[in-house]
Amino acid sequence: MAPTPLILDVDTGVDDALAVLYAVASPEVDLIGVTTVMGNVTIDHTTENTLAVLEVAGRDDIEVARGAAKPLVSDHEPFPVVHGARGLGRAELPPPRRQESERSAAELIVATARERPGEILLVATGPLTNVATALAEEPDLPSLLRGFALMGGAYARGGNTTPAAEANAWIDPHAAQAVFRAFSGGPEATLPICVGLDVTEDVKLSREALDAICAVAPETPVARFLAEAVPFYIEFYERTRSYGGASMHDPLALGAAIDASLVTLVTTRVEVETDGKWTRGQTVTDLGGIRHSPWAVGWPPEENARVALGVDADAFMERFTGRLRELVARQAT
Repeated sequence: MAPTPLILDVDTGVDDALAVLYAVASPEVDLIGVTTVMGNVTIDHTTENTLAVLEVAGRDDIEVARGAAKPLVSDHEPFPVVHGARGLGRAELPPPRRQESERSAAELIVATARERPGEILLVATGPLTNVATALAEEPDLPSLLRGFALMGGAYARGGNTTPAAEANAWIDPHAAQAVFRAFSGGPEATLPICVGLDVTEDVKLSREALDAICAVAPETPVARFLAEAVPFYIEFYERTRSYGGASMHDPLALGAAIDASLVTLVTTRVEVETDGKWTRGQTVTDLGGIRHSPWAVGWPPEENARVALGVDADAFMERFTGRLRELVARQAT
């Protein structure tokens, strides 16, 4: 079977970089484009990081398109404490040799979906600003895509940026709300696969697993990059969450997009709080089916999401670490 053409929408920090490398290493997908958005760090840094990581992976043939520099209706303030000042931990990659695309992120997404209807898998691992902008340009985007998956939200638990909200949804809640509503009422198989904190916080990359990936060929570009970038990210979790290893938020979203059997999905409706003083960015999820009851209180009945509430963490991590080891090994030959 031919690999599925994939566009990744990223705010390249460390776990986005891992997702990019995972995509490059996965035979099920053909990474044909990467779009960048502000989030973990500024849009200048996310774009430069993405170009540089692809060069490390030996894939400087992949188009990289710059996207939104700020959320739809507010300013952007990065949070370097998680991923480092430039977004890649302690890794200092050389400036990328090539330039970004002349197209914007939204232009790349829309044009490619129109050119190849029913073929493109879109996976967004940062704030959903680019996807919302693409939907404003092409409202039929949900039906033009083969599939769409996102990392964002917390559907049956609290957040990680505030007690209510996960980071990507919190940064641009208006974009997240626009995206969920755009998919409302579509066929179940086309609804977004939503990979949030309910599952990503259960999947961790340990120091031991990182060492095992790099040990295959420690002097290769990918291994050196991982050894410099990822420990900073692990240290953040050791300081703040009291567990060993770093949550694999973005790689898991890609993994679930490639193979949905890795997660347990529940089809439901999600609304995003955009105005609450304490709940901005909360992904309010109707897991109890209240919208179908006599006291639905104005909730639209249509479904708009397939949210992940369970994960086979061992199966995913075996696949993820195996693919990265293979990528490292290929660079040694």
